[in-house]
Amino acid sequence: MAARDAGPASGPARRPNRRPSRQPTRRKRRAPDPITAWVKRLDRTRPDLVRDVLDALASIHGRPTWERRLDPTSELILTILTQNSADINAEKAFEALRAAYPSGLPAERHNPGRGWGGAGLPDGAPPDWDAVERAPLEELVEVIRPGGLPNQKAKGILATLRAIRERRGDHSLEFLADLPALEARDWLTSISGIGKKTASVLLMFSFGMPLMAVDRHVDRVAHRVGLLPKKASADDAHDYFLAMLQPDEMYEAHVNLIHHGRVICQARSPKHDLCPLRDRCRFVDPAAS
Repeated sequence: MAARDAGPASGPARRPNRRPSRQPTRRKRRAPDPITAWVKRLDRTRPDLVRDVLDALASIHGRPTWERRLDPTSELILTILTQNSADINAEKAFEALRAAYPSGLPAERHNPGRGWGGAGLPDGAPPDWDAVERAPLEELVEVIRPGGLPNQKAKGILATLRAIRERRGDHSLEFLADLPALEARDWLTSISGIGKKTASVLLMFSFGMPLMAVDRHVDRVAHRVGLLPKKASADDAHDYFLAMLQPDEMYEAHVNLIHHGRVICQARSPKHDLCPLRDRCRFVDPAAS
């Protein structure tokens, strides 16, 4: 009898080893930077708006040129005193600091310019910041009471002076002149209680750095005209302006926008008939180009 074919002696055939196929990895798209996207959109949909705003403001307010106001530590403390207070009241509080804690240093001249809302400080030496830092809180509160919110501001001043001394060994901020503008701003804003506005005011007015300080007047005018997105916060507005403006435009833009907000584009009764921005202002005409 013929033998049966037993088939392969090794049993069932093995499937060749195959690596599982990999699906192509999809790269996640990087989210567009909202500030860059906004500036491009503004250039596309409202061409020359920034230039027209600067020129229109200059036509009635002039083109201010930078001049140092105060030493940077004095500028910082004076700016803290202006928070939620009229500039003229901050001047009274700063004068009280000079009188209560005299330093004996040479007198400084305060050159506030049009962006300032007070009368300007008389010539005088900066306070003795060591003495201010050592002052009891209750004493300092009474000294600066004319500036408003004395408890809050006295605590902020003491904490700020202490932070500067602990980091630098004294209260001088002149070293900031040697740093790039954004690095200097970051150094200041790393101190609790100092935001972009306060830091930018100090660096712009003491050193002429190309930063844009945005207070309530600047923020109001910019939002009404449509320079800023509706939802942009005042804090974010600092960086929107850095992207919109050239370095040599920032000082003029700050001074003229803040002055315009005080005298023409006021919060409650804007003077549209006097405003050179009205033809391009979305507050006057929501469809303005």
